[in-house]
Amino acid sequence: MYLTTTIPYVNARPHLGHALELVQADVLARHHRRRGEPVRFQTGTDDNSLKNVLAAEAAGVPVRELVDRNAAAFEGLRGPLDLSFDSFIRTSVRPGHRAGVERIWEATGHDLYQRHYEGLYCVGCEQFYPEGPCPDGHEAPLQRISEHNWFFRLSRYQDALSELIRGGRLRIEPVARRNEVLAFIEAGLDDISVSRSAARARGWGIPVPGDPDQVVYVWWDALANYVTALEGDDYDRWWVSERRKVHLMGKGVIRFHAVYWPAMLLSAGEPLPTEIFVHDYLTVGGRKISKSSGGAADPVALVDAYGVDAVRWWLLREVPRVGDADFTEERLVARADEDLANGLGNLVNRVVTMVHRFLDGHVPPAGEDLAAVPVDEALEAFDFRRAATAVWALVEEANRYVERTQPWRQPRAGQEAALGTLVHACRTLAVQLKPFLPTAAARVAAAVAGERLPRPEPLFRRLATAGVAG
Repeated sequence: MYLTTTIPYVNARPHLGHALELVQADVLARHHRRRGEPVRFQTGTDDNSLKNVLAAEAAGVPVRELVDRNAAAFEGLRGPLDLSFDSFIRTSVRPGHRAGVERIWEATGHDLYQRHYEGLYCVGCEQFYPEGPCPDGHEAPLQRISEHNWFFRLSRYQDALSELIRGGRLRIEPVARRNEVLAFIEAGLDDISVSRSAARARGWGIPVPGDPDQVVYVWWDALANYVTALEGDDYDRWWVSERRKVHLMGKGVIRFHAVYWPAMLLSAGEPLPTEIFVHDYLTVGGRKISKSSGGAADPVALVDAYGVDAVRWWLLREVPRVGDADFTEERLVARADEDLANGLGNLVNRVVTMVHRFLDGHVPPAGEDLAAVPVDEALEAFDFRRAATAVWALVEEANRYVERTQPWRQPRAGQEAALGTLVHACRTLAVQLKPFLPTAAARVAAAVAGERLPRPEPLFRRLATAGVAG
């Protein structure tokens, strides 16, 4: 599986919405690796945006300084969020990216032409709109721009795109997003502007081949990263030969990935992605979290305060497959305490304590399987909350089993049977939990490892009683 996230602008530091997409991708990558499947998990940053230029001007610093600083903050999420990406691309410095963008431009030359254009432009979206306000909620007024630009014959690919999606060759999930894309395509596609004035871009970006007065449209530049980051044999391995090429993204950029990008690839004679999963937004107080709107939850600060397990678990257990999710620190604390401290932590501690009390720490033969854990089916549907809930069903069943069997009331044989089943359940949980909470899974595995268990120790602190509940 070639698994990619979007590459965000670096006009500011990352927020919790970026963490959501990265954690979702990380779960998929770890899950498929655990099944023995080869995976390349790629992420990165979009350095060549006008938004980055304007942010640097506002901050009074050189563009390169701002871009380097904020890109480092995105790449630095790897440690705090327990991410396992294989490749991180920065479009302004990655060797080969510019040459790759130029190759795609030249390969689509038969679909490129120049004309004058005048329209309303949203810098936040880096996109022209026929009228305002910005449909994605950017508050800055749209700018009226009049330019002579390069255009791409998107209209030529309307029927081909519709057939790809309807025929399932390009899978888009959830279905509502698939239907949204089809409705947009079948309403009629207009050609799109794919360059910008170099003067308006302040000279930042990739020059159009043969036309230094224009820079390549940032979305054309950014979308190309999925191919340009694959160097040498990696291109054939992961883009030409790989059976599954999966893009993860937020709902605000679906048009670029499900319409513009496949059309570019068709024009260039390149293979297409196979699957697109679209998540909705995180909000705070009902407002979308963004880098520019204020109130953006800092994922690193949250990890520092509550731990990586609490942050990842809220993102996976609380965010629905369809619909926005409103974030508060109180909700994060409540979910972590209920599930991790009181649920999983209490279960493992009770089991280990009973094994030491009744069996001198020696693990009896494995007992029955308490419950199936249908994670594969949920993750195949990109339903992370359902997958996390499936894992948690085993925690709940194991806790019920303790109350039902009451090992402390059993004779020796009954204790061995019950505790063998419970240790087996805890070991199963350590395996099943690993893609979701790799750090917590390792602690659970260590707590129930070996023929004679270590002494019991608390696995999770209770955040509310520890006084860190915001």
